[in-house]
Amino acid sequence: AADPPAAQASGRLGVTFGFQDTVPLETEVGRLDLFDLLGLRIVQLTYNKRNLVGDGCLEPGNAGLSDYGREVVAGLNARRMIVDAGHAAQRTIAEAIAASTAPIAISHTGCGAPNDVPPNAANAELRALPDKGGVAGIYFMPFLRARGQPRADDLIRHIAHAVNVAGEAHVALGTDGGIRGFELNAEYADGQRRFCEERKAMGIAAPGEAPDVFNLIPDYNEPARFLKLADDLAARGWPARRIEKLLGANFARLCADVWGA
Repeated sequence: AADPPAAQASGRLGVTFGFQDTVPLETEVGRLDLFDLLGLRIVQLTYNKRNLVGDGCLEPGNAGLSDYGREVVAGLNARRMIVDAGHAAQRTIAEAIAASTAPIAISHTGCGAPNDVPPNAANAELRALPDKGGVAGIYFMPFLRARGQPRADDLIRHIAHAVNVAGEAHVALGTDGGIRGFELNAEYADGQRRFCEERKAMGIAAPGEAPDVFNLIPDYNEPARFLKLADDLAARGWPARRIEKLLGANFARLCADVWGA
């Protein structure tokens, strides 16, 4: 956990290796030993669909964790890797929180109350997350509103809702995007259309994805997006302490709790 602040202090970019699915494990929890040696530090249990560990958010059965999934959670805990319930079904999230002996992350999500679509976490799970010290990261994605391009107000509404439900010590940012800004021109729009079509063809597109909705917040489409968001929150009366927690302190604390010093 000392590595990210060390990178920051020396002007370097820190990178944390993670999986966005447990498919690389196949049926062998013991493979985590190899990935641990290679530096893997956070593992997302499912993507949108069902795998051997449990149900993703697009599975209508909402079956939760399998017995194998509980073994994987225990294996991650034993190796001090962060359990990530992003893209998981509601029951999978709840059971991962209950099964884990360490705090978990929902690394990138929205809130179901402002916009009830599958990738967004329900209030029940947001309330349960603090019981183990977990953190939810709010993304900069189309799922922040029912239709159309999400803007700054949509993002801030989800952040504020998550803080009201889970508490300011358990909400962070998980943009699900890159660092640089993008020129929103015809070429970018064409790429978005192709991306959306490919996801629909694979059966992994979620409600809210659309060919004409970009996977970003135009108001924060720049490398200094977090600073601009901080200014917008301060203008709404947010204290500096709460903003600092949102922008990194909460995730830093989670990393320290799971990884150790």
